[in-house]
Amino acid sequence: MDSIPAITSWTLQQEIPVPDDVTSLLVQGEQAVTAFKTFRDSAIFTTKRLIVRDAQGVTGKKVEIYSLSYSSILMWSSENAGGFLDMNSELELWTKAGHIKVLLKKGADIRRLDSLIAWAVLQGS
Repeated sequence: MDSIPAITSWTLQQEIPVPDDVTSLLVQGEQAVTAFKTFRDSAIFTTKRLIVRDAQGVTGKKVEIYSLSYSSILMWSSENAGGFLDMNSELELWTKAGHIKVLLKKGADIRRLDSLIAWAVLQGS
């Protein structure tokens, strides 16, 4: 599967509180589970989707929101950090929209995200 280039990728730096402006995006019955800081943005894993806030421009006042419903995920893989030289965990998603790669810096609980995605995707099966 590595031969398929990712259409996009994000690197998640550290876990953060869920941003206030994301709460207004949630639908009835949807709950934010965890959020991560990226370079200037944030990624929020909810019970229904992955939301990525992409600040744009010099000031970052213009914000684009990406929303990936877990129901669009066809297959996924997770890889924990290997140790001293391999400090990133990886989550790869093959979706109806394409291939997405998420890198997580050391300390992120990749298995927690794997479990969340499994729960969200498989409950609809």
